[in-house]
Amino acid sequence: MTRTAVATTRLTKRYGEFEAVRGLDLTVEGGETFGFLGPNGAGKSTTISMLCTLVTPTGGTATVAGHDIVRERDEVRRNIGLVFQDTTLDGYLTAEQNLRLHAGLYGVPKSELGDRLRQVLDMVGLWDRRGSKVNTFSGGMKRRLEIGRGLLHSPRVLFLDEPTVGLDPQTRSSIWAYIRELKQAEDITIFLTTHYMDEAENCDRIAIMDHGRIIALDTPEALKASVGKDRVRIDTDDEKAIALLAERFGLEATASEGAVTFFVEQGEKFVPTLFGEFPLPIRAVNVARPSLDDVFMSYTGKTMRDAEATAGQRSRETIAKLRGMRR
Repeated sequence: MTRTAVATTRLTKRYGEFEAVRGLDLTVEGGETFGFLGPNGAGKSTTISMLCTLVTPTGGTATVAGHDIVRERDEVRRNIGLVFQDTTLDGYLTAEQNLRLHAGLYGVPKSELGDRLRQVLDMVGLWDRRGSKVNTFSGGMKRRLEIGRGLLHSPRVLFLDEPTVGLDPQTRSSIWAYIRELKQAEDITIFLTTHYMDEAENCDRIAIMDHGRIIALDTPEALKASVGKDRVRIDTDDEKAIALLAERFGLEATASEGAVTFFVEQGEKFVPTLFGEFPLPIRAVNVARPSLDDVFMSYTGKTMRDAEATAGQRSRETIAKLRGMRR
């Protein structure tokens, strides 16, 4: 695939005074595995909802598989598969019955359905469980079945909204193995959202999103290389540490997750100097090469966990405010 799969120009979504997505400009080429990385509340799911025609944009334009998401909704829907964060399977139906229901909704020809059912159920490792009711499946099996269902009608773009949220690490790894296999078997573009840093490493390119805007976009390796320096985290109680690091070494540090973090060239060589010249007690120190979390911190000044905690607090405050207004 070489044709552009997704293209947006100043795509915007507002809810009253709140701007969930702020003028998004983005191009995803056919055949890419493209990742939206960011904390909960960053605008990732809202963007996918607009691209999948589930939510109408407030402003801007977008096309998916060459079709306008507002004027050509039906054509967009025929060309996409979508796996939501929360399961939408019918637990009282078997795996095969869920897929047959989906095939009927998307007009998959009956002459092709048998072969296609076998193909996608084999692909996600569930052919032997095709006659089992879905409510007997584990969380990972349900997610695999939903991915298979999303592929059943041969979409050009498969949207995965937090495809492994709530799954244990081993099952998450298994899901990604299936995603890589389907990329080899199907001529398809994958557009996914995630807040797991390790998952984003599987993408060809990543857009890091925060507060409704894309703040960085490149390959995982290029994004990590853009940070350049090693990350150093020190465990110290004294709140003067940030000011002292700036004063003594000219370093810009931040406090997050109970530690002080800064970036420096050749971190391992710097540590002896730090212990020799830093006037405050340091209980522990950690040096690491740049990660995607470091990229996020370098652009936002906070870690993903801190960003999610802030977003969660904002959500709770908004809900409390709305409840107060109802009274």
